[in-house]
Amino acid sequence: MIRIRRQPLKRKVKNEKASQLSSSQDIPLSNNLEENIKYFTSIYQESEDVIFRSFVVDQTAAAIIYIEGLSDTQKLDEQVLVTLLDKSFHEQDFLRSVKNQLPISNIKTITTFSDCIDAIGNGNPILLFDGFEEAFSLGLVKFEKRSIEEPQAETSIRGPREGFTESLGVNTSLLRRIIKDPALKMKSVHVGKYTKTKVVISYIEGVVDQTLIKEIENRLNRIKIDGVLESGYIEQFIEDNPYSPFPQVLYTERPDVVSANLLEGRAVLMIEGTPFSLIAPVSFFSLFQSQEDYYERFWIGTFIRTLRFLFLAIALFLPSIYVAITTFHQEMVPTNLLISIASARESVPFPAIVEGLMMELVFEALREAGIRLPKQVGSAVSIVGALVIGQAAVQAGIVAAPMVIVVSITGIASFMVPRYSIGLAIRLIRFPIIILGGSLGLIGIILALILIIIHLSTLRSFGIPYLSPINTLQKQPMKDTLIRTPLWKMGTRPHLTGEYNAVREDTNLHPGPNKGSE
Repeated sequence: MIRIRRQPLKRKVKNEKASQLSSSQDIPLSNNLEENIKYFTSIYQESEDVIFRSFVVDQTAAAIIYIEGLSDTQKLDEQVLVTLLDKSFHEQDFLRSVKNQLPISNIKTITTFSDCIDAIGNGNPILLFDGFEEAFSLGLVKFEKRSIEEPQAETSIRGPREGFTESLGVNTSLLRRIIKDPALKMKSVHVGKYTKTKVVISYIEGVVDQTLIKEIENRLNRIKIDGVLESGYIEQFIEDNPYSPFPQVLYTERPDVVSANLLEGRAVLMIEGTPFSLIAPVSFFSLFQSQEDYYERFWIGTFIRTLRFLFLAIALFLPSIYVAITTFHQEMVPTNLLISIASARESVPFPAIVEGLMMELVFEALREAGIRLPKQVGSAVSIVGALVIGQAAVQAGIVAAPMVIVVSITGIASFMVPRYSIGLAIRLIRFPIIILGGSLGLIGIILALILIIIHLSTLRSFGIPYLSPINTLQKQPMKDTLIRTPLWKMGTRPHLTGEYNAVREDTNLHPGPNKGSE
Protein backbone atom coordinates (compact mmCIF):
# COMPACT_ATOMS: atom_id res chain seq x y z
CA MET A 1 0.00 0.00 0.00
CA ILE A 2 1.39 3.39 -0.98
CA ARG A 3 1.72 5.87 1.87
CA ILE A 4 1.08 9.39 0.60
CA ARG A 5 2.48 12.25 2.66
CA ARG A 6 0.05 15.14 2.42
CA GLN A 7 0.03 18.46 4.18
CA PRO A 8 -2.64 21.18 4.04
CA LEU A 9 -2.27 23.21 0.86
CA LYS A 10 -1.19 26.75 1.61
CA ARG A 11 -2.39 28.03 -1.77
CA LYS A 12 -3.96 26.77 -4.95
CA VAL A 13 -1.57 26.21 -7.85
CA LYS A 14 -2.92 27.91 -10.92
CA ASN A 15 -3.32 25.96 -14.11
CA GLU A 16 -1.35 28.46 -16.15
CA LYS A 17 -0.98 28.27 -19.90
CA ALA A 18 2.27 28.07 -21.75
CA SER A 19 2.06 31.76 -22.55
CA GLN A 20 2.46 32.51 -18.85
CA LEU A 21 5.82 30.75 -18.83
CA SER A 22 7.64 34.03 -19.35
CA SER A 23 6.09 35.62 -16.25
CA SER A 24 8.63 37.03 -13.85
CA GLN A 25 6.71 35.70 -10.83
CA ASP A 26 8.34 32.74 -9.09
CA ILE A 27 5.47 30.43 -8.08
CA PRO A 28 6.53 28.04 -5.29
CA LEU A 29 6.15 24.34 -5.77
CA SER A 30 3.17 22.63 -4.17
CA ASN A 31 3.48 19.88 -1.59
CA ASN A 32 0.94 17.96 -3.67
CA LEU A 33 2.67 15.94 -6.39
CA GLU A 34 -0.48 15.70 -8.49
CA GLU A 35 -0.84 19.49 -8.55
CA ASN A 36 2.80 19.87 -9.60
CA ILE A 37 2.46 17.28 -12.38
CA LYS A 38 -0.75 18.97 -13.56
CA TYR A 39 1.09 22.31 -13.80
CA PHE A 40 4.03 20.88 -15.74
CA THR A 41 1.67 18.95 -18.01
CA SER A 42 -0.14 22.16 -18.92
CA ILE A 43 3.18 23.90 -19.57
CA TYR A 44 4.59 21.12 -21.76
CA GLN A 45 1.41 20.09 -23.50
CA GLU A 46 1.91 19.01 -27.12
CA SER A 47 5.63 18.42 -26.35
CA GLU A 48 6.27 14.76 -26.96
CA ASP A 49 9.98 15.01 -26.16
CA VAL A 50 9.24 15.94 -22.52
CA ILE A 51 9.13 12.71 -20.51
CA PHE A 52 7.17 12.26 -17.26
CA ARG A 53 8.24 9.17 -15.29
CA SER A 54 6.19 8.35 -12.19
CA PHE A 55 7.30 5.76 -9.63
CA VAL A 56 7.29 5.01 -5.89
CA VAL A 57 10.21 5.51 -3.50
CA ASP A 58 9.84 3.77 -0.13
CA GLN A 59 6.02 4.11 -0.27
CA THR A 60 6.30 7.77 -1.35
CA ALA A 61 5.04 8.86 -4.76
CA ALA A 62 7.72 10.48 -6.93
CA ALA A 63 8.21 11.68 -10.50
CA ILE A 64 11.07 12.59 -12.82
CA ILE A 65 10.65 15.10 -15.64
CA TYR A 66 13.26 15.55 -18.38
CA ILE A 67 13.62 16.32 -22.09
CA GLU A 68 14.63 13.45 -24.31
CA GLY A 69 17.88 14.16 -26.10
CA LEU A 70 19.14 16.70 -23.53
CA SER A 71 19.55 14.37 -20.54
CA ASP A 72 21.66 11.26 -20.04
CA THR A 73 18.96 8.59 -19.82
CA GLN A 74 21.45 5.80 -19.20
CA LYS A 75 22.82 7.46 -16.06
CA LEU A 76 19.28 8.41 -15.09
CA ASP A 77 18.32 4.72 -15.10
CA GLU A 78 21.50 3.42 -13.46
CA GLN A 79 22.23 6.13 -10.90
CA VAL A 80 18.77 7.44 -10.02
CA LEU A 81 15.98 4.96 -10.64
CA VAL A 82 17.93 1.87 -9.57
CA THR A 83 19.16 3.63 -6.42
CA LEU A 84 15.77 4.98 -5.43
CA LEU A 85 13.84 1.78 -6.08
CA ASP A 86 16.25 -0.54 -4.26
CA LYS A 87 16.93 1.36 -1.03
CA SER A 88 15.06 2.56 2.03
CA PHE A 89 15.33 6.08 3.38
CA HIS A 90 14.92 7.76 6.74
CA GLU A 91 11.38 8.96 7.16
CA GLN A 92 12.23 11.90 9.42
CA ASP A 93 14.76 13.43 7.02
CA PHE A 94 13.57 11.93 3.75
CA LEU A 95 14.91 14.48 1.24
CA ARG A 96 18.35 14.68 2.81
CA SER A 97 18.58 10.90 2.93
CA VAL A 98 17.65 10.66 -0.76
CA LYS A 99 20.18 13.33 -1.72
CA ASN A 100 22.97 11.55 0.16
CA GLN A 101 22.21 8.22 -1.48
CA LEU A 102 22.14 9.42 -5.09
CA PRO A 103 25.55 8.87 -6.79
CA ILE A 104 25.44 12.20 -8.65
CA SER A 105 28.02 14.93 -8.07
CA ASN A 106 25.81 17.88 -9.06
CA ILE A 107 22.45 17.99 -7.26
CA LYS A 108 20.70 21.28 -6.55
CA THR A 109 17.61 21.89 -4.45
CA ILE A 110 15.02 24.10 -6.14
CA THR A 111 11.71 25.39 -4.81
CA THR A 112 9.94 27.25 -7.64
CA PHE A 113 8.33 26.30 -10.92
CA SER A 114 10.53 28.75 -12.84
CA ASP A 115 13.69 27.12 -11.48
CA CYS A 116 12.33 23.70 -12.44
CA ILE A 117 11.53 24.86 -15.96
CA ASP A 118 15.02 26.35 -16.34
CA ALA A 119 16.59 23.11 -15.13
CA ILE A 120 14.54 21.00 -17.53
CA GLY A 121 15.35 23.31 -20.43
CA ASN A 122 19.06 23.08 -19.66
CA GLY A 123 18.93 19.28 -19.75
CA ASN A 124 18.89 18.65 -15.99
CA PRO A 125 16.09 16.23 -14.95
CA ILE A 126 14.04 17.28 -11.93
CA LEU A 127 13.00 14.86 -9.20
CA LEU A 128 9.74 15.57 -7.34
CA PHE A 129 8.30 13.88 -4.24
CA ASP A 130 4.77 13.97 -2.90
CA GLY A 131 4.43 15.87 0.37
CA PHE A 132 7.42 18.16 -0.20
CA GLU A 133 7.68 21.65 -1.64
CA GLU A 134 11.21 21.05 -2.87
CA ALA A 135 12.63 19.33 -5.93
CA PHE A 136 16.07 18.12 -7.00
CA SER A 137 17.80 19.26 -10.16
CA LEU A 138 20.02 16.39 -11.27
CA GLY A 139 23.18 17.27 -13.17
CA LEU A 140 22.79 14.70 -15.94
CA VAL A 141 23.12 16.86 -19.03
CA LYS A 142 24.09 15.05 -22.21
CA PHE A 143 23.55 16.26 -25.76
CA GLU A 144 25.34 16.02 -29.07
CA LYS A 145 28.13 18.55 -29.47
CA ARG A 146 30.92 19.30 -31.89
CA SER A 147 34.40 18.13 -31.02
CA ILE A 148 37.23 20.61 -30.46
CA GLU A 149 38.70 21.62 -33.82
CA GLU A 150 41.00 24.22 -35.30
CA PRO A 151 39.20 27.57 -35.70
CA GLN A 152 37.92 28.07 -39.23
CA ALA A 153 37.78 31.88 -39.21
CA GLU A 154 41.17 32.38 -37.50
CA THR A 155 43.85 30.12 -38.89
CA SER A 156 46.80 29.54 -36.61
CA ILE A 157 50.29 29.70 -38.12
CA ARG A 158 52.10 29.23 -34.83
CA GLY A 159 50.37 28.53 -31.56
CA PRO A 160 47.54 26.39 -30.18
CA ARG A 161 45.13 24.95 -32.74
CA GLU A 162 42.21 24.48 -30.37
CA GLY A 163 39.08 26.49 -30.94
CA PHE A 164 35.94 27.14 -28.96
CA THR A 165 32.82 25.10 -29.69
CA GLU A 166 29.09 25.73 -29.29
CA SER A 167 29.18 24.13 -25.81
CA LEU A 168 29.67 26.70 -23.07
CA GLY A 169 31.02 24.09 -20.65
CA VAL A 170 33.71 23.06 -23.11
CA ASN A 171 34.69 26.69 -23.71
CA THR A 172 35.04 27.51 -20.02
CA SER A 173 37.12 24.36 -19.49
CA LEU A 174 39.46 25.35 -22.35
CA LEU A 175 39.94 28.71 -20.66
CA ARG A 176 40.55 27.10 -17.27
CA ARG A 177 43.22 24.85 -18.80
CA ILE A 178 45.23 27.95 -19.78
CA ILE A 179 44.58 30.21 -16.77
CA LYS A 180 44.67 27.96 -13.71
CA ASP A 181 44.69 30.64 -11.02
CA PRO A 182 41.49 30.95 -8.92
CA ALA A 183 41.54 34.68 -9.68
CA LEU A 184 39.86 33.79 -12.98
CA LYS A 185 36.20 34.50 -12.25
CA MET A 186 33.10 33.66 -14.24
CA LYS A 187 29.70 35.27 -13.67
CA SER A 188 26.64 34.09 -15.57
CA VAL A 189 23.66 36.05 -16.87
CA HIS A 190 20.68 34.70 -18.81
CA VAL A 191 19.50 36.74 -21.80
CA GLY A 192 16.45 36.09 -23.97
CA LYS A 193 12.79 35.72 -23.10
CA TYR A 194 12.44 32.31 -24.73
CA THR A 195 15.98 31.07 -25.35
CA LYS A 196 17.28 32.04 -21.87
CA THR A 197 20.77 31.98 -23.34
CA LYS A 198 23.52 31.75 -20.75
CA VAL A 199 26.19 34.43 -21.02
CA VAL A 200 29.33 34.05 -18.90
CA ILE A 201 31.33 37.17 -17.99
CA SER A 202 34.94 36.09 -17.50
CA TYR A 203 37.67 38.23 -15.98
CA ILE A 204 40.75 38.04 -13.74
CA GLU A 205 40.15 39.49 -10.31
CA GLY A 206 42.84 41.97 -9.33
CA VAL A 207 43.69 42.71 -12.95
CA VAL A 208 40.41 43.99 -14.36
CA ASP A 209 38.64 47.12 -13.15
CA GLN A 210 35.43 46.12 -11.34
CA THR A 211 33.67 49.17 -12.76
CA LEU A 212 33.99 47.59 -16.20
CA ILE A 213 32.39 44.34 -14.97
CA LYS A 214 29.47 46.23 -13.41
CA GLU A 215 28.93 48.18 -16.62
CA ILE A 216 28.87 44.97 -18.68
CA GLU A 217 26.37 43.41 -16.27
CA ASN A 218 24.14 46.49 -16.46
CA ARG A 219 24.15 46.46 -20.26
CA LEU A 220 23.35 42.75 -20.38
CA ASN A 221 20.51 43.11 -17.89
CA ARG A 222 18.98 45.89 -20.01
CA ILE A 223 18.63 43.58 -23.02
CA LYS A 224 14.99 42.62 -23.56
CA ILE A 225 14.71 40.33 -26.56
CA ASP A 226 12.93 37.09 -27.44
CA GLY A 227 16.10 35.13 -28.04
CA VAL A 228 19.86 35.22 -28.54
CA LEU A 229 21.07 32.94 -31.33
CA GLU A 230 24.65 34.18 -31.72
CA SER A 231 27.16 36.49 -30.09
CA GLY A 232 26.33 39.15 -32.70
CA TYR A 233 22.99 39.74 -30.94
CA ILE A 234 24.81 40.63 -27.72
CA GLU A 235 27.42 42.73 -29.53
CA GLN A 236 24.82 44.97 -31.15
CA PHE A 237 23.13 45.65 -27.80
CA ILE A 238 26.20 46.45 -25.69
CA GLU A 239 28.39 48.54 -28.02
CA ASP A 240 28.68 52.26 -27.30
CA ASN A 241 27.90 53.58 -30.79
CA PRO A 242 25.67 51.17 -32.75
CA TYR A 243 25.58 53.48 -35.79
CA SER A 244 29.32 53.32 -36.42
CA PRO A 245 30.64 50.89 -39.06
CA PHE A 246 33.69 50.23 -36.88
CA PRO A 247 33.44 47.35 -34.39
CA GLN A 248 33.76 48.33 -30.74
CA VAL A 249 33.89 44.75 -29.48
CA LEU A 250 36.36 42.10 -30.61
CA TYR A 251 35.11 38.57 -31.28
CA THR A 252 37.29 35.48 -31.48
CA GLU A 253 37.03 31.70 -31.31
CA ARG A 254 40.60 31.12 -30.07
CA PRO A 255 41.19 30.42 -26.35
CA ASP A 256 44.75 31.80 -26.50
CA VAL A 257 43.47 35.15 -27.79
CA VAL A 258 40.89 35.26 -24.99
CA SER A 259 43.52 34.41 -22.38
CA ALA A 260 45.91 37.10 -23.65
CA ASN A 261 43.20 39.75 -23.41
CA LEU A 262 42.16 38.61 -19.94
CA LEU A 263 45.77 39.01 -18.80
CA GLU A 264 45.72 42.59 -20.13
CA GLY A 265 42.74 43.52 -17.95
CA ARG A 266 39.87 43.05 -20.38
CA ALA A 267 36.61 41.19 -19.87
CA VAL A 268 35.31 38.35 -22.04
CA LEU A 269 31.73 37.31 -22.78
CA MET A 270 31.23 33.64 -23.64
CA ILE A 271 27.79 32.89 -25.06
CA GLU A 272 26.06 29.54 -25.06
CA GLY A 273 25.46 28.11 -28.53
CA THR A 274 28.28 29.89 -30.39
CA PRO A 275 32.05 29.40 -30.58
CA PHE A 276 32.67 33.15 -30.75
CA SER A 277 33.51 35.05 -27.57
CA LEU A 278 33.31 38.83 -27.18
CA ILE A 279 36.20 40.86 -25.76
CA ALA A 280 35.80 44.37 -24.33
CA PRO A 281 37.04 47.02 -24.28
CA VAL A 282 39.09 47.22 -27.48
CA SER A 283 40.89 49.92 -29.41
CA PHE A 284 41.30 50.54 -33.12
CA PHE A 285 44.86 49.26 -33.03
CA SER A 286 44.05 46.05 -31.17
CA LEU A 287 41.85 45.04 -34.12
CA PHE A 288 44.99 44.92 -36.30
CA GLN A 289 46.94 42.73 -33.91
CA SER A 290 47.26 38.99 -34.34
CA GLN A 291 48.27 36.53 -31.68
CA GLU A 292 51.08 35.28 -33.93
CA ASP A 293 52.70 38.71 -33.53
CA TYR A 294 53.69 37.69 -30.02
CA TYR A 295 54.69 34.12 -30.86
CA GLU A 296 57.35 35.28 -33.35
CA ARG A 297 60.39 37.41 -32.53
CA PHE A 298 59.71 41.12 -32.21
CA TRP A 299 61.45 42.04 -35.50
CA ILE A 300 59.10 39.77 -37.43
CA GLY A 301 56.05 40.94 -35.48
CA THR A 302 56.91 44.59 -36.06
CA PHE A 303 57.48 44.07 -39.79
CA ILE A 304 54.17 42.25 -40.30
CA ARG A 305 52.26 44.79 -38.22
CA THR A 306 53.77 47.65 -40.25
CA LEU A 307 52.69 45.88 -43.45
CA ARG A 308 49.13 45.70 -42.12
CA PHE A 309 48.86 49.42 -41.55
CA LEU A 310 50.48 50.18 -44.91
CA PHE A 311 48.02 47.96 -46.74
CA LEU A 312 45.19 49.41 -44.65
CA ALA A 313 45.89 52.77 -46.30
CA ILE A 314 46.06 51.07 -49.71
CA ALA A 315 42.76 49.23 -49.14
CA LEU A 316 41.04 52.45 -48.13
CA PHE A 317 42.40 55.03 -50.56
CA LEU A 318 44.02 53.41 -53.62
CA PRO A 319 40.85 53.23 -55.82
CA SER A 320 39.77 56.75 -54.84
CA ILE A 321 43.26 58.16 -55.48
CA TYR A 322 43.30 56.55 -58.93
CA VAL A 323 39.87 57.95 -59.73
CA ALA A 324 40.79 61.42 -58.44
CA ILE A 325 44.09 61.61 -60.33
CA THR A 326 42.72 60.34 -63.66
CA THR A 327 39.74 62.71 -63.39
CA PHE A 328 41.17 65.94 -61.93
CA HIS A 329 44.94 65.74 -61.45
CA GLN A 330 46.47 64.29 -64.60
CA GLU A 331 49.50 66.58 -64.17
CA MET A 332 50.59 64.51 -61.15
CA VAL A 333 51.14 61.42 -63.32
CA PRO A 334 54.43 60.96 -65.25
CA THR A 335 54.00 61.50 -68.97
CA ASN A 336 54.72 57.94 -70.06
CA LEU A 337 52.35 56.49 -67.46
CA LEU A 338 49.69 59.06 -68.36
CA ILE A 339 49.92 58.10 -72.03
CA SER A 340 49.58 54.42 -71.10
CA ILE A 341 46.52 55.08 -68.93
CA ALA A 342 44.95 57.32 -71.57
CA SER A 343 45.40 54.71 -74.30
CA ALA A 344 43.90 52.03 -72.07
CA ARG A 345 40.89 54.24 -71.28
CA GLU A 346 40.39 55.40 -74.87
CA SER A 347 37.62 52.91 -75.62
CA VAL A 348 36.02 52.90 -72.15
CA PRO A 349 32.56 54.55 -72.29
CA PHE A 350 32.28 55.29 -68.56
CA PRO A 351 33.98 57.92 -66.41
CA ALA A 352 36.57 56.71 -63.91
CA ILE A 353 34.23 57.02 -60.92
CA VAL A 354 31.59 54.77 -62.51
CA GLU A 355 34.28 52.37 -63.63
CA GLY A 356 35.74 52.18 -60.11
CA LEU A 357 32.40 51.69 -58.36
CA MET A 358 31.34 49.03 -60.85
CA MET A 359 34.54 47.01 -60.50
CA GLU A 360 34.53 47.27 -56.71
CA LEU A 361 30.91 46.05 -56.58
CA VAL A 362 31.71 43.10 -58.83
CA PHE A 363 34.77 42.20 -56.76
CA GLU A 364 32.78 42.35 -53.50
CA ALA A 365 30.05 40.19 -55.05
CA LEU A 366 32.62 37.58 -56.13
CA ARG A 367 34.22 37.59 -52.69
CA GLU A 368 30.86 37.16 -50.96
CA ALA A 369 29.86 34.40 -53.39
CA GLY A 370 33.11 32.58 -52.64
CA ILE A 371 32.29 32.66 -48.91
CA ARG A 372 28.70 31.41 -49.31
CA LEU A 373 29.45 28.63 -51.77
CA PRO A 374 30.67 25.21 -50.57
CA LYS A 375 34.36 25.16 -49.64
CA GLN A 376 35.23 22.79 -52.48
CA VAL A 377 34.20 25.32 -55.13
CA GLY A 378 34.03 28.64 -53.26
CA SER A 379 37.67 29.69 -53.61
CA ALA A 380 37.85 28.49 -57.22
CA VAL A 381 34.73 30.45 -58.21
CA SER A 382 35.97 33.69 -56.61
CA ILE A 383 39.47 33.52 -58.13
CA VAL A 384 38.50 32.19 -61.55
CA GLY A 385 35.48 34.49 -61.68
CA ALA A 386 37.61 37.56 -61.00
CA LEU A 387 40.15 36.57 -63.67
CA VAL A 388 37.56 35.72 -66.31
CA ILE A 389 35.31 38.72 -65.69
CA GLY A 390 38.25 41.12 -65.47
CA GLN A 391 39.83 39.88 -68.70
CA ALA A 392 36.50 39.83 -70.53
CA ALA A 393 35.64 43.34 -69.34
CA VAL A 394 38.99 44.70 -70.54
CA GLN A 395 38.67 43.01 -73.96
CA ALA A 396 35.10 44.29 -74.32
CA GLY A 397 36.23 47.84 -73.57
CA ILE A 398 33.92 48.20 -70.56
CA VAL A 399 36.75 48.88 -68.09
CA ALA A 400 40.41 49.77 -68.47
CA ALA A 401 43.24 47.41 -67.53
CA PRO A 402 44.74 49.85 -64.95
CA MET A 403 41.44 49.86 -63.06
CA VAL A 404 41.47 46.05 -62.90
CA ILE A 405 45.01 46.20 -61.49
CA VAL A 406 44.01 48.82 -58.90
CA VAL A 407 40.96 46.83 -57.75
CA SER A 408 43.03 43.63 -57.55
CA ILE A 409 45.71 45.29 -55.41
CA THR A 410 42.99 46.78 -53.20
CA GLY A 411 41.41 43.35 -52.73
CA ILE A 412 44.75 41.81 -51.78
CA ALA A 413 45.40 44.67 -49.36
CA SER A 414 42.06 44.12 -47.62
CA PHE A 415 43.02 40.49 -46.97
CA MET A 416 45.92 41.72 -44.80
CA VAL A 417 43.48 42.76 -42.07
CA PRO A 418 43.48 39.97 -39.43
CA ARG A 419 39.95 40.69 -38.13
CA TYR A 420 36.95 40.13 -40.36
CA SER A 421 34.82 42.74 -38.58
CA ILE A 422 37.20 45.66 -39.22
CA GLY A 423 37.71 44.34 -42.76
CA LEU A 424 34.00 44.73 -43.40
CA ALA A 425 34.12 48.33 -42.17
CA ILE A 426 36.99 49.11 -44.55
CA ARG A 427 35.14 47.53 -47.47
CA LEU A 428 32.03 49.57 -46.64
CA ILE A 429 33.56 53.04 -46.31
CA ARG A 430 35.70 52.53 -49.42
CA PHE A 431 32.68 53.33 -51.61
CA PRO A 432 31.88 56.82 -50.22
CA ILE A 433 35.61 57.65 -50.40
CA ILE A 434 35.59 56.73 -54.12
CA ILE A 435 32.56 58.99 -54.63
CA LEU A 436 34.29 61.89 -52.86
CA GLY A 437 37.48 61.32 -54.86
CA GLY A 438 35.55 61.25 -58.14
CA SER A 439 33.58 64.38 -57.20
CA LEU A 440 36.14 66.62 -55.50
CA GLY A 441 39.48 65.07 -56.40
CA LEU A 442 42.24 64.83 -53.81
CA ILE A 443 40.44 67.45 -51.72
CA GLY A 444 37.58 64.97 -51.34
CA ILE A 445 39.99 62.22 -50.24
CA ILE A 446 41.58 64.52 -47.65
CA LEU A 447 38.08 65.46 -46.46
CA ALA A 448 37.21 61.77 -46.12
CA LEU A 449 40.40 61.15 -44.13
CA ILE A 450 39.61 64.04 -41.78
CA LEU A 451 36.04 62.80 -41.25
CA ILE A 452 37.28 59.26 -40.50
CA ILE A 453 39.81 60.52 -37.94
CA ILE A 454 37.17 62.74 -36.29
CA HIS A 455 34.74 59.84 -36.13
CA LEU A 456 37.34 57.47 -34.67
CA SER A 457 38.31 60.11 -32.10
CA THR A 458 34.72 60.32 -30.85
CA LEU A 459 34.24 56.54 -30.58
CA ARG A 460 34.55 54.74 -27.27
CA SER A 461 34.52 51.10 -26.26
CA PHE A 462 33.04 50.83 -22.78
CA GLY A 463 34.33 54.30 -22.02
CA ILE A 464 37.82 53.70 -23.45
CA PRO A 465 38.89 56.07 -26.29
CA TYR A 466 38.92 54.12 -29.55
CA LEU A 467 42.27 55.56 -30.65
CA SER A 468 44.05 54.92 -27.37
CA PRO A 469 46.91 54.91 -26.60
CA ILE A 470 47.79 57.19 -29.56
CA ASN A 471 45.39 59.97 -28.59
CA THR A 472 46.35 59.79 -24.92
CA LEU A 473 50.12 59.53 -25.63
CA GLN A 474 50.71 56.82 -23.06
CA LYS A 475 54.33 55.73 -23.26
CA GLN A 476 54.15 52.10 -22.14
CA PRO A 477 51.13 51.00 -24.24
CA MET A 478 52.76 52.60 -27.31
CA LYS A 479 55.27 49.73 -27.23
CA ASP A 480 52.51 47.41 -28.48
CA THR A 481 50.61 49.53 -30.99
CA LEU A 482 52.15 50.41 -34.36
CA ILE A 483 55.19 48.31 -33.51
CA ARG A 484 55.81 45.34 -31.25
CA THR A 485 58.70 45.71 -28.83
CA PRO A 486 60.31 42.65 -27.20
CA LEU A 487 58.15 40.86 -24.65
CA TRP A 488 60.75 41.41 -21.95
CA LYS A 489 60.38 45.19 -22.41
CA MET A 490 56.57 45.22 -22.03
CA GLY A 491 56.56 45.06 -18.25
CA THR A 492 53.26 46.87 -17.63
CA ARG A 493 49.70 46.19 -18.68
CA PRO A 494 47.71 48.64 -20.79
CA HIS A 495 45.91 51.18 -18.60
CA LEU A 496 42.34 50.65 -19.76
CA THR A 497 39.99 51.69 -16.97
CA GLY A 498 40.34 52.90 -13.40
CA GLU A 499 42.65 51.08 -11.00
CA TYR A 500 44.66 48.26 -12.47
CA ASN A 501 47.45 45.81 -11.71
CA ALA A 502 50.31 47.51 -13.50
CA VAL A 503 53.19 45.04 -13.31
CA ARG A 504 52.95 41.81 -15.30
CA GLU A 505 56.63 40.77 -15.52
CA ASP A 506 60.07 41.50 -14.10
CA THR A 507 61.78 43.68 -16.72
CA ASN A 508 65.15 43.30 -14.96
CA LEU A 509 65.48 39.73 -16.22
CA HIS A 510 66.51 40.35 -19.82
CA PRO A 511 67.40 37.41 -22.06
CA GLY A 512 71.02 36.94 -23.02
CA PRO A 513 74.17 35.08 -22.02
CA ASN A 514 74.79 34.74 -18.29
CA LYS A 515 71.81 36.95 -17.42
CA GLY A 516 70.13 34.24 -15.41
CA SER A 517 73.20 33.66 -13.21
CA GLU A 518 73.50 37.32 -12.38
